[in-house]
Amino acid sequence: MAVTALHTRTLGISRTQPTVLIKRYVVLTKPRITALITFTALVGMFLAAATVPPWPALLWGSLGIALTCACAATLNQILECARDARMARTRARPLPRGQVSKRNALLFACVIGVAGLVILLFCVNALTAVLTFVTLIGYGVLYTVWLKPATPQNIVLGGIAGATPPVLGWAAVTNEVALPAMLLALIIFLWTPPHFWALAIARREDYARAGVPMLPVTHGVDYTRRQILLYTVLLVLATLLPFATHTSGVVYLLCALALDALFLAQAWRLNRGGGDAQAMRTFRFSVKYLMWLFAALLLDHYLLLPK
Repeated sequence: MAVTALHTRTLGISRTQPTVLIKRYVVLTKPRITALITFTALVGMFLAAATVPPWPALLWGSLGIALTCACAATLNQILECARDARMARTRARPLPRGQVSKRNALLFACVIGVAGLVILLFCVNALTAVLTFVTLIGYGVLYTVWLKPATPQNIVLGGIAGATPPVLGWAAVTNEVALPAMLLALIIFLWTPPHFWALAIARREDYARAGVPMLPVTHGVDYTRRQILLYTVLLVLATLLPFATHTSGVVYLLCALALDALFLAQAWRLNRGGGDAQAMRTFRFSVKYLMWLFAALLLDHYLLLPK
């Protein structure tokens, strides 16, 4: 046993290596973003159902969407490896550090992406599979390869792909796309610019070093602050639409108004000259905002159901 332990140390092999390796591949999937996206898709599923979504749509739809989202995140990191290596925020990711090879990362992305789409096609429905595939290409390839390095409006245009999860969830249950799902997508679409631009303000030197034309780099911080406030106002108006169209009730409306007031306060402070610390506070709150807003949609939906 002593000889074996010595031999293991000599080769540099750790008993925990499989666990470490798994963690590195998990990091490739951007787990927090994948979890948030899957959650918004789940809300779309529950809102589409009269009571509880059918278990095949709920189980296989969630799994398929999560796997495909993880694939898109991995492709994003593969294609941005050189750029990530120049940014302090991302240089510790597994690919820039050489902890996972691009070849293995691509193989991993293909396996989980194909698995996700096959699950959606054969266990859910073709519409959800097609919409999810379009989203995968939109974010994983078009946004990363073309939009992000080409225009300071990259976040706005790329937000179209990022806004689709509630539509995917709705389609998984109903096999169609309806107005309530599109309203949820609109909310995420308008949430995306203030969310990412707040981060971009705090990390503008990183983006400039990497050659990414984010709005604070190309148009300055003051202009970006005003754009964040503008999009936050538009977002507030969009969050009223589910109530205005009778998709949701008073419980959602009250929660949305409270969350909107908090988000507007963050954006207002940032616009009034808040520095990088305020930008990061706005960024972090925006994540909680979206999660709580969609949770309020879910709560309201089940409170409205006939007893």
